[in-house]
Amino acid sequence: MNPTEPAPDDVREPTRTDRLLAALGGLVAAYVSLAVADLVASRVRPEAGPVLAIGDAVVDRTPAVVKDWAIRTFGESDKVILQLGILALLALIALGIGLLALRHRLLGALAVAAFGLLGALAAVTRPDSDSALDAVPSLVGAAAGAALLYVLTGLLRAPRAGTARPGRRSFLIVAASTGLAATGAAALGRAAGSPAEENAAASRAAVRLPRPASPAPPVPAGAQLDVPGISPFVTPNRDFYRVDTALVVPKVDAGRWRLRLHGSGVRRELTLTLRELMARRTVERDITLACVSNEVGGPYVGNARWLGVPLAELLREAGVRPPSEGGPADQLVARSVDGMTIGTPVEEIMDGRDALLAFGMNGEPLPFTHGFPVRMIVPGLYGYVSACKWIESIELTTFDAYDAYWVPRGWAAQAPVKTQARIDTPRSFGRPAAGTVMVAGVAWAQHRGIRRVEVRVDEGPWQDARLAAEDSRDTWRQWTYPWTATPGRHTLTVRATDGTGTTQPERRTPTMPDGAQGWHSVVVTVEGA
Repeated sequence: MNPTEPAPDDVREPTRTDRLLAALGGLVAAYVSLAVADLVASRVRPEAGPVLAIGDAVVDRTPAVVKDWAIRTFGESDKVILQLGILALLALIALGIGLLALRHRLLGALAVAAFGLLGALAAVTRPDSDSALDAVPSLVGAAAGAALLYVLTGLLRAPRAGTARPGRRSFLIVAASTGLAATGAAALGRAAGSPAEENAAASRAAVRLPRPASPAPPVPAGAQLDVPGISPFVTPNRDFYRVDTALVVPKVDAGRWRLRLHGSGVRRELTLTLRELMARRTVERDITLACVSNEVGGPYVGNARWLGVPLAELLREAGVRPPSEGGPADQLVARSVDGMTIGTPVEEIMDGRDALLAFGMNGEPLPFTHGFPVRMIVPGLYGYVSACKWIESIELTTFDAYDAYWVPRGWAAQAPVKTQARIDTPRSFGRPAAGTVMVAGVAWAQHRGIRRVEVRVDEGPWQDARLAAEDSRDTWRQWTYPWTATPGRHTLTVRATDGTGTTQPERRTPTMPDGAQGWHSVVVTVEGA
């Protein structure tokens, strides 16, 4: 028997205070475990941290309907909410492990170690993991947490009267000091940054975008309307929506990045560096992107000026033919560095539209959050079937042979963008003053264009809105309607007609399986003069 541990018949029944401190000990041990793991991950690879690794595993196994609900409910904060939820769950488990360790000291320490093994397994099975070193942060953190819990529990196991008792003061001193030390070490690790992230940031700073061989035409003077509250024609990079499954944004070193093109119908496989890709013929285009999770009137749509190389030219060079020309592959599967797969119809990529491998966005290298160093852009298709970020592989295959990431989760394999119009101003539940109120917003139907926008007040007749100048059929279009507002509660509704003459339907449908549709409306209360 360990001479430092009291004999079983010398240990008295724990008090309520002992139990509270034991639960606190479990919480402190878990915190130290995560802090140490975070510190080690900053040296190994940030994505190998246990919270991120387990979080990504949870994301991959979450039903699509739940993911869609999270995006609608929490917006771009969905990842933060998920991580906070994981931490809250771990905290509850840690409290229980602390109570377990009060009676079964070794078993409690082994429970902490078991969670470390779970984190290590999640890290090494990530799609972007290529080294067993990804297991190290979780294992080292678990070892630290298990050892601390074992020590803290030993301080709490109270002998009977007349024997030596370490005391609760020692428990509190050890718990506080280790917690503070772990916090300081993790903070220093974060401040120092990851070598891989530093290299990636330096590589992005060194990128000099080439001058486009085919520049985008100047935006027509009348494309941007001077109406307060309307979405700007060009969405600034900082405001461009972000919807993806990455809990931590991949930071890719442009110098080490490679793009491989291979698969069915490829006569000549290609592997390109970023420098080689940027040396090809480049084009610049204004293109609006939309997320399939965007509800009617939602914010997940934006317009930017993209710089890249035509994807169809790259495919032709590799010998790829579209199905209409007898090519065997009807699906292009793009793979991201984080393991995401996105399937895109080959026919649409090669039908003459400006499908790009983009490396520039609004005059600068792609931000990391939007896919640096390279992402796909295909006008007219929702992002989940076209806009692969952090792309590293292109494989030609068929829809029958392979289902990309979102398809088994209930989303359609092919998803053209649906015609939509949105009221930006006045906002729903706004209180404008009586008189002339400018109703304004944007409408989009990428690769078909917008021909007409109409506004209706309450159940009155549809009135034509004034359309801003059209940049191209691949961009959204601003519109405005001067409304003579009378006091009271009113409902404003908008609908659009695309370039083919098709008007968007009235009935609202959910985002799954291939995008929402329906008329957008807002309710306002007009105040008297």
